[in-house]
Amino acid sequence: MYSVTPPPLSFSCYLHNHNLHLHNITIRKPKINTKTPFPSFTTAKSSLLSSPTISLHKTEKNAASEPYSQQRFHNLCDTGNLNEAFNFLQSNIDDVVSFSNVKPEDAIGHLLQACGRHRDIEVGRKVHEFVSTSSRFQNDVILITRIVTMYSNCSSPNDSRFVFDVSRKKNLFLWNALLSSYSRNALFHEAVCLFVELISATEFAPDNFTLPCVIKACAGLSDARLGETIHAFALKTRLFSDAFVGNALIAMYGKFGVLESAVKVFEKMPERNLVSWNSIMYAYSEKGVFEESYDLFKGLLNGKEGLVPDVATMVTIIPICAAQGEVKLGVVLHGLALKLGLGGELKVNNSLTDMYSKCGYLCEARVLFDMNEDKNVVSWNSMIGGYSKEGDFRGTFDLLRKMQMEEKVKVNEVTLLNVLPACVEEIQFLNLKEIHGYAVRHGFIQSDELVANAFVAGYAKCGSLDYAEGVFCGMESKTASSWNAMIGGHAQNGFPRKALDFYLLMRDFGLDPDWFTIGSLLSACARLKSLSCGKEIHGFMLRNGLQLDEFIGISLVSLYVQCGKMLPAKLFFDNMEEKSLVCWNTMINGFSQNELPCDALDMFRQMLSSKIWPDEIAIMGALGACSQVSALRLGKELHCFAMKARLIDDSFVTCSLIDMYAKSGCMEQSQNIFDRVHKKDEASWNVLISGYGIHGHGLKAIELFKSMQSAGCRPDSFTFVGLLMACNHAGLVAEGLEYLSQMQSLFDIKPKLQHYACVVDMLGRAGRLNEALKLVNELPDEPDSGIWSSLLSSCRNYGDLDIGKEVAKKLLELGPDKAENYVLISNLYAGLGKWDEVRKVRQKMKDIGLQKDAGCSWIEIGGKVYRFVVGDGSLLESKKIQQTWIKLEKKMIKIGYEPDTSCVLHELEEEEKIKILRSHSEKLAISFGLLNTAKGTTLRVCKNLRICVDCHNAIKLVSKVAKREIIVRDNKRFHHFKKGFCSCGDYW
Repeated sequence: MYSVTPPPLSFSCYLHNHNLHLHNITIRKPKINTKTPFPSFTTAKSSLLSSPTISLHKTEKNAASEPYSQQRFHNLCDTGNLNEAFNFLQSNIDDVVSFSNVKPEDAIGHLLQACGRHRDIEVGRKVHEFVSTSSRFQNDVILITRIVTMYSNCSSPNDSRFVFDVSRKKNLFLWNALLSSYSRNALFHEAVCLFVELISATEFAPDNFTLPCVIKACAGLSDARLGETIHAFALKTRLFSDAFVGNALIAMYGKFGVLESAVKVFEKMPERNLVSWNSIMYAYSEKGVFEESYDLFKGLLNGKEGLVPDVATMVTIIPICAAQGEVKLGVVLHGLALKLGLGGELKVNNSLTDMYSKCGYLCEARVLFDMNEDKNVVSWNSMIGGYSKEGDFRGTFDLLRKMQMEEKVKVNEVTLLNVLPACVEEIQFLNLKEIHGYAVRHGFIQSDELVANAFVAGYAKCGSLDYAEGVFCGMESKTASSWNAMIGGHAQNGFPRKALDFYLLMRDFGLDPDWFTIGSLLSACARLKSLSCGKEIHGFMLRNGLQLDEFIGISLVSLYVQCGKMLPAKLFFDNMEEKSLVCWNTMINGFSQNELPCDALDMFRQMLSSKIWPDEIAIMGALGACSQVSALRLGKELHCFAMKARLIDDSFVTCSLIDMYAKSGCMEQSQNIFDRVHKKDEASWNVLISGYGIHGHGLKAIELFKSMQSAGCRPDSFTFVGLLMACNHAGLVAEGLEYLSQMQSLFDIKPKLQHYACVVDMLGRAGRLNEALKLVNELPDEPDSGIWSSLLSSCRNYGDLDIGKEVAKKLLELGPDKAENYVLISNLYAGLGKWDEVRKVRQKMKDIGLQKDAGCSWIEIGGKVYRFVVGDGSLLESKKIQQTWIKLEKKMIKIGYEPDTSCVLHELEEEEKIKILRSHSEKLAISFGLLNTAKGTTLRVCKNLRICVDCHNAIKLVSKVAKREIIVRDNKRFHHFKKGFCSCGDYW
């Protein structure tokens, strides 16, 4: 052994308050096997880090002549009967070694290795005592090294240190053993301090087994600067060329995320082994750079070294397939593992099971899982996690119960974290409580913050926020993640105001929000439609220079969408560098929900142009936009797209299609799609009932309602909205009142304001204004402006000024800044010829700065939607449109048409009123349609306001003189005009 003086290094920070033990003893280096293959790909190790390795096994040829005592001793050690092996060794140590070349020290060393391997510290202590009390063995540095390593393997580094300190003789192997003990047991600071002591207080020069332990400690401390210093030390002492040292450096830089440095080390290594390749692949995969990991794997297979992938290689590359959902490549790797004879390895089997589970191939994963006869907790957790991710609640819990029946496997924190995401519905509350009780009994809640947070989130998803808060309050130390679980739970489960309150408490406790907090707060503001709070959070992000990620970007867009501010939402969307499918879906549905259907369809087209493939949510948003403007051709195109993309089986897409065809005036097609649905749920029944309702087919809707119950589907609140609406438009007042009564008495459904609104409108249309007013005054909840507006409109139709004045007063109390309320009041007075009152109302509107919404109609021709506004003459074809209507008017006059100027609620001459009637938006749309479609083509017009009496009468006659079917959908219902008649029977 020779000494090399190391270059001066700065480790002063690690010497503080550390007692140095100085030794200056040099001993003979024992003969050991330094070619032991490296067992792990993350950190380079060697048998020398623990202790010298001496082979005690003989060839099969000589094994038959080996004495019985030695053979028995070895069998006891190998099978884990260590206490018996120790007693046997004590009593027969001379017999064990007398007929062989094995020294007694080697037999003791073999037993110590077995203790470490089986983690049997009690027998290990007995052997330690035996050695320390024996004058023959107490100073044997090899045995002392073995004892240090044994304690290290048994997770008792303090005992390792004690043995080291009392040892009179210390060589480099003993120092390395203690250093390895510290690194193995995550005492990284102590490992660095020991290394400093080694190079500063002894004459020993660190070797290629010393540095990997120190490098691992640097990685454990996340101290990149110290790691670079050790790297420099390795270069100066020429230890860098050793593969163990290089592999450790690659692993260290990989953990730091400094891939550039890891690659440089890898490329400059004079000799790379399999561990080197595994380490660099692992570094890339942990950083999420998957393509490079694949390239490295190909390089390993095609390399000149002729290296063959091992278990560590496979468990590095297979999870990458899981992360990317690359099941095809995963199948190839599965085949490679089988060819290499690694298919039976537990770690490989677990990786493959996990890969198939995460890729959604649960059947394949389950086959591998069931074939695995040596399952450990990782095997069970992977399979349970697969079922949980797929939302298979029953499968998750069945597997959990089977796991608990296994004697060798115990549920751990990861098991619970995999099971809890499966609990997302109120029906699973009792199962969640069962798991909670188990976790409390076994101390998981108290010892693991992640588990506690997961229970908070789980209870929140099951709608049990009181229990979630109970778990939260029981946590001794609350981190930002704990607060996030509470804030997110309340924000996502209908309690946005309380989410904001928890955020304020979080700040009071001195914790700053992170990205998850910000996302939950933006979600809460969106649900509250609180633009001011949302802007405050946005401002906080800008002031603190927080970088936007995709999740926060989508949350901000959703905030502005929910608050009806589509312009800032669009500006923010346009400035996003990377637009995911979720971003596009948010914008498409945002435009659709804010009644900007044309913009929604334009956004859908832009998404296709950007080569983003639509999913179910995008299709639903686009179909919703088509429904708003009765764009039948575009709706049919989307229907075909959904069929080609195999999205038609999705129940939400199916319901959207039924709704689109219904709102485009094609109830036959809606019925056809409904009839082809194999499993009809409540939603599909509700959509069809509502469809017949807005078309005025009340009896058909009632028939469907009865069929729904016969099919075993229980009506819900939405069912009755559609049913009451159908009774309203069909004039089935008695039936409507009966169904309102049955809601609570027969179906235990408490009527809401939207149900009462249908009934009030139904009574008002029938002229039963006093009954309607009585019902409104007796409502259990405060009536909203929608109910009062409906009643005021009925007062205007029937000229009831007394009730109208009372209703108008209530309406202005609820919405003093809404233009539509003043318009309704003005129309009431205008219909009764009270022009002075009309002028007062309109002057008040002007003073407040309110403006009436203009009448607007849409018509789809050739897959393009055209929009017309009342009195609009901006189109190039405006003159032709006006001329077309005048020609139609002349024909209609011949068969009895007379313009109904009472619909013009202005104090004007008759000629002016007729001129205004001609410029109504639906008349412009119909004229445009007649000009641009072939004879016999059905015209479909959508209008934002209720159709007036004159337009209704005129379109009936247009359908007769032009020999066209004309379908008009106003803001209340559908009107099918054909051969001079309307489907509503003039009741609307």
